[in-house]
Amino acid sequence: MKEIITVIKEQFEHIGMIFRMSRYEDKADYQNHYLGLAWQVLNPAIQIGIYYLVFGIGLRQGQEVGDVPFIVWMLVGVTAWFYINSTILGASNSIYKQISLVSKMKFPVSVLPTTTIVGNLTSYFPMVAIVIGTVLFFGISPSIYWIQYFYYFICMISFLFAFGLLNATITILIRDYHIFLQSIIRLLFYISGAIVNIENSQLPVFAVKILKINPIYYIIDGFRDSFLSREWFFEKAAYTLIFWGIVLTMLILGSHLHMKFRAKFVDYI
Repeated sequence: MKEIITVIKEQFEHIGMIFRMSRYEDKADYQNHYLGLAWQVLNPAIQIGIYYLVFGIGLRQGQEVGDVPFIVWMLVGVTAWFYINSTILGASNSIYKQISLVSKMKFPVSVLPTTTIVGNLTSYFPMVAIVIGTVLFFGISPSIYWIQYFYYFICMISFLFAFGLLNATITILIRDYHIFLQSIIRLLFYISGAIVNIENSQLPVFAVKILKINPIYYIIDGFRDSFLSREWFFEKAAYTLIFWGIVLTMLILGSHLHMKFRAKFVDYI
């Protein structure tokens, strides 16, 4: 528990540094592009268009998901997925990428995964605005359920922080891990409910229940529960407890490994 407190304390003590570094990395990534930061929205928008053509029109032939247009159902899930996907991969490589900075000065290494989490919000929030606009365009009215978006947003950030810290540490210790993680993320795209409706699939009931334990599925499905006014998070108490249990486990393990090995990160490189 002491290690968790130390890591979390470092985030709050260096919050200003986190925001400055995230802004710098955004500008550095797109400084040589004519459209600059606009690509943070254009790139996912293009991918969403491709997914809709393939899955919405091609495979589903425009069929709705329940009584919700597929484009709305898909957009809510894919928007969250794009942010989760880019943040997991970016955070896992964040310490390795900045190892030269870590080796030259006394630096709170634990803030590097958080810098990725904060930096990717610049593309996530505009996409959320597009989601809200699309939901309203298709005649889905706001409801009291929308307020739980903030709960699921906290769930998403908590999961990404715990998972990011763990991944970033393992990536330093085992360099092949980052490549392995990339392959796992490709698989998770299809089994996390981002674009495939798991509940209405042909899978056995027990398989569906196992897939729903996935923390990413919990987050994506939760955003749909919010924007599509389906149910409250406390109505699925079992999955909520499982989700927070997984996050806490990852945070304990990630904090322990990070504090144990971070003084030797440069040696492992």
